[in-house]
Amino acid sequence: MFFGMVCAVAASVCYGLATVFQAVAARAVVARGPADGAGAPGVDPALFLRAVRQWRYAVGLALDGAGFALQIVALRLIPIYAVSAALAASLAVTAVAATRVLSVRLSRTEWTAVAVVCAGLGMLGLASGPEGSTPAPPALQWALLGTAVVVLLVGAAAGRLPGRARALVLGLGAGIGFGVPEVAVRLLDSVDFTSPALYALLLGGAAAFLLLTSAFAHGSVTTATAGLVLAETLLPSAVGVVWLGDRTREGLGWLAITGFAVSVGGALVLARFGELPSEQDAGARS
Repeated sequence: MFFGMVCAVAASVCYGLATVFQAVAARAVVARGPADGAGAPGVDPALFLRAVRQWRYAVGLALDGAGFALQIVALRLIPIYAVSAALAASLAVTAVAATRVLSVRLSRTEWTAVAVVCAGLGMLGLASGPEGSTPAPPALQWALLGTAVVVLLVGAAAGRLPGRARALVLGLGAGIGFGVPEVAVRLLDSVDFTSPALYALLLGGAAAFLLLTSAFAHGSVTTATAGLVLAETLLPSAVGVVWLGDRTREGLGWLAITGFAVSVGGALVLARFGELPSEQDAGARS
């Protein structure tokens, strides 16, 4: 269990650093104007293709890949709720990295939130039991695949919404999309090309990347990231507890609940770091 929590925290560090690189690259693409900028403010594959040409975005993707590998290991060892809370803590990593890379200044409240996130993860680490062993309902794999499809469709429709509503829908959709692989990993014992969970993992992750890239480039950063954190932590964790048998150590359920709430709450305070400004904008504010 200790090794699983270490892997979850290491994945969080990778994801947090990746956000810094990807956010700057996505905003740089949009700042170049209509010729190189974003298209539709919903699901925009062209924006992703333009962003990935930026070296910073490529570095971010490499860090995401390392984070995902560590996340898989963690999900095979500890409950989904512990991994989800650790991934939400990536915003604390992003916030600290922003102070070094982009010279962004954190307020006293934000530094307190970073400490709170760390404390919450410590509580979760102490309270988490092993991963659940309850057999998953057969329909869960198909439900995951259907959820991934719905995320993609909702993201495509989000471009018609007004700014703040669009940002919230994109954030929630990305969070649900990233939550699909968290559950799918628990349902796959090997690479099985006949399993709906495998295709749910691939489609959910891809849809989430598209929505998150668009959320980086359009709308309210804080609104989108708050939606991302809530959806990515609460929904997969609920699936793990209700259908996969995730539990805490004997008598420490209260500590796990407290640690989960504290970690997610601290991450929400740091929601503005889900997407960062360009280096020029950051320097102007610092």
